[in-house]
Amino acid sequence: MRSKDDPELPGFLLSAASAAARDVRPDVKPDPNAPLPAPPRHGDGLSVVDFPLRPAPRPIFSAPPPQITAPPKPEPGGLGLVAESDRAPRRTRPPLGQILVDQGALAPDDLARALTLQSHEEARFGDILLAHHMVTEAELYRGLATQFSCTVADLAADPPDARLVDEIGAENCLRNGILPWKRIGGATVVICSRPAEFAEISRWLPESFAPIRLAVAPEGDILDALIAARRRALTRRAETRVAASESCRTWQTGRNWRFALAGLTTIAALTVLAPIVTFSLLTAWAVLTLLVNTTLKGVAAVLYRRARRTPPPPAAPTDTLRLPTVSLLVPLFRETEIAARLVRRLEAIDYPRELLDICLVVEADDRLTQSTLAGSDLPHWMRQVIVPEGAVRTKPRALNFALDFCRGSIIGVYDAEDAPEPGQIRAVVSRFAERGPSLACLQGVLDFYNARENWLARAFAIEYATWFRIILPGLEKMGFAVPLGGTTLFFRRAALEELGGWDAHNVTEDADLGIRLARHGYRTELIDTVTKEEANCRPWPWVKQRSRWIKGYAMTWGVHMRAPLRLLDELGPRKFLGVQFLFLGSLSQFLLAPVLWSFWLLAFGLAHPLQGVLPAWAFWTLGGVFFFSEILTIAVGMMAVADDEHRFLMKWVPTLHVYWPLASVAAIKGVFEIATDPFYWDKTSHGHLHRDHDIWGTKRPFGRWRR
Repeated sequence: MRSKDDPELPGFLLSAASAAARDVRPDVKPDPNAPLPAPPRHGDGLSVVDFPLRPAPRPIFSAPPPQITAPPKPEPGGLGLVAESDRAPRRTRPPLGQILVDQGALAPDDLARALTLQSHEEARFGDILLAHHMVTEAELYRGLATQFSCTVADLAADPPDARLVDEIGAENCLRNGILPWKRIGGATVVICSRPAEFAEISRWLPESFAPIRLAVAPEGDILDALIAARRRALTRRAETRVAASESCRTWQTGRNWRFALAGLTTIAALTVLAPIVTFSLLTAWAVLTLLVNTTLKGVAAVLYRRARRTPPPPAAPTDTLRLPTVSLLVPLFRETEIAARLVRRLEAIDYPRELLDICLVVEADDRLTQSTLAGSDLPHWMRQVIVPEGAVRTKPRALNFALDFCRGSIIGVYDAEDAPEPGQIRAVVSRFAERGPSLACLQGVLDFYNARENWLARAFAIEYATWFRIILPGLEKMGFAVPLGGTTLFFRRAALEELGGWDAHNVTEDADLGIRLARHGYRTELIDTVTKEEANCRPWPWVKQRSRWIKGYAMTWGVHMRAPLRLLDELGPRKFLGVQFLFLGSLSQFLLAPVLWSFWLLAFGLAHPLQGVLPAWAFWTLGGVFFFSEILTIAVGMMAVADDEHRFLMKWVPTLHVYWPLASVAAIKGVFEIATDPFYWDKTSHGHLHRDHDIWGTKRPFGRWRR
C-alpha cells in the first residue's frame, strides 16, 4: 500500500535499475550536476578514504547492500577494466548455472529450482546455491573463475598488499566486496567476490591501478584478509562513526561537563548552608516530574484503549513482494551458556535462507564464545564476525564494526538470549514495504519466557508489558521521539549508515539512536511482533543492568542538550518537550524517589522536614497526588497484562511499589559511574535460570536445509 505522504515505493518493488537510482533521505533530492569531489589523499591506513566518485545512490532495499552502481561520466584518460577489452566487442559469458552443470557440480533440477527462487527474491544466484547446499563454496568459485576467465585467489597463503588497500580505503573494499591484492607484471590484481559487478566497480578505481586484472575469492576470505591487513583502521572507524557533535565520546569535555559539575557543587553547597530550602526545591521538582510522568502514562493508556477498539489494517502479503536480504546482528560476549541455544532459536526464523545474513558478533579475546560457536556447526547463512580489541568494549562498538560486513539492505539487532517469533522478519519486510523511505526503524515488542521464575521476574515482566505495549505506542501516537530498546530493532541500512550507525561510547546506544533518527527527519514505528528473552531476575545483576540503562539515559540527554536551540530546531517543539519529559523526567524520578518516600514518615506519626514550611492542606494535596499516581500505575499495569498469556501477573501488579526502589539504587550507581567510568559496559550474563524448551511451540520450518 502506498502512503499518501511518501510518493515512492520501496526499492524491492521496483526493478533493480530504478531502485539503484533513488535516494532514501527524506525531502532531499540528489543534484545530478554536482561536481565530483577532489581525489582523496592517501594516509597511513588509519583513516578511511573514499573513491573519487559521486556519493553512491542508496536504494531502500537492494541486494547486494549499498555499493557503487551509478554510471560514470566519461573523462579524458579514464580507466577501464582492461584496456584491450574496452576496445573489443563485449563477450557473451556463459551462464554460471550452465557452467556448474557442465562441471558436474550442480544438478539440472537444482538449477531450475534456483532460477525460480531468484525470480522472486533479491538474492544473488550464488547465495541461493550455497544456502540450499546445491553446491559447495569451492565449486561455486571455481565456476565463477571459469565464467570470468580468471583465477581463484588463495588469501590464506598469499595475503594482500596493505598499501594497495590504503589507496581506496578498507571501508570501500568492504562495501563492494573487493580487495586489491598485488601487482604482477605492471598490472594490479583485484579480487572480487561478486565478479558480475566488477566491470562497474573498476571504473572508479584509481588510475594508478591500471591495467587491472580480476581474480575471485569467497567473501569470507576477503573480509578476513581485510581485517588482518587493516585492523586498526577498521577498529578506529567503528569507534568514531558517529559525528563528534552527536557522540558522548567527548562527554568529559566542553561546557556541559562544566555545567554539570557546577550544578552538583551548587546543590551540595545549598544542602549544607540551607538544607530546608534545598529539600523544598528538590521536593517541588520531584512532584512536578511525577505529575508529568503520570500524565504521559494516563494519556498513553487512553490511546491504548482506543487502539484496541480499532482493527489494524491488513498487512501486505510478503509472497507478492520481491523479498530483500536481511542482515541480523547478534552481539555476544562470554555467552557460553546461551550461544548454542541461540543458534537453534535463530534457525526457527521463517525466511528464505539465501536472504538471511546472520552475523554473530564476538570480541576477539572471547575465546570461550568463539569455541562454543565453532562447535555448533553454523549453516552458511550464519557466521561469526570477530571484533578486534579497541579503546572501549561496548555493544555499539561491536555493532558498528560488524555493520560493514553485512550483506542486507535491512539491518536487524537481537540479543544473545532472544527468541524471536518465527514470522517476525516477514512482518518487518511487509511493514517496510507499506511505508515510505522516511520510515527508518521498526521496534518490536519484548517479552520474557521465564516470567514465572520468581517475584523479580514477574515484576520485570509487568514493567516490560507496560512499556512496550502501552507507553511506547502512546509516545509514538503523541508525536514524540521514540527511545529504542536494545533488541528486536530493524533499520533501513541506508538511513542507519547516514547517521553513522551507533554511538560506540554510549552504553544506552538504542535510546540515543532513537533521538538521532528523529533529529535527522526519520520516523520510528512500533510493530506488533514479539521477541521473548530472559528476564534478569537476580537482584544485584538487575541493579547492574538498570544502572547502565540509567547512566546511558543521563549521558544521552546531556549529549543532545549540548546545543538546546539546535535540538529544538531539528526536533520541533513537541519532540523537544518529549525528550525533556522522557529523559530528564525519568532520571529525576529515579534519583529523587527517596525525597518522595520521606512523606511516609507522616503515616507513621514521625516528623517531616517540611512540616514547619508547608501548610496542612499542602500535605493533603500531596497525599492525593501520590495516591492517584499509584492507582494509575496499578491500573495501567493491569491493562498491560490483561491478555490470556500474562493474566497470571495481574495479582502481582500492586507489588511494583516495592520493585521501584531497586531502580533508585541503580540510579545512584549509574550517576556515580558517569563521573568515574562513563563508558564502562556492565555486562548482563544470561542462561542461568532458563530451562531449554521450544518457546513458540513450532518446529524449525527450514531445518531440512541444514546439513
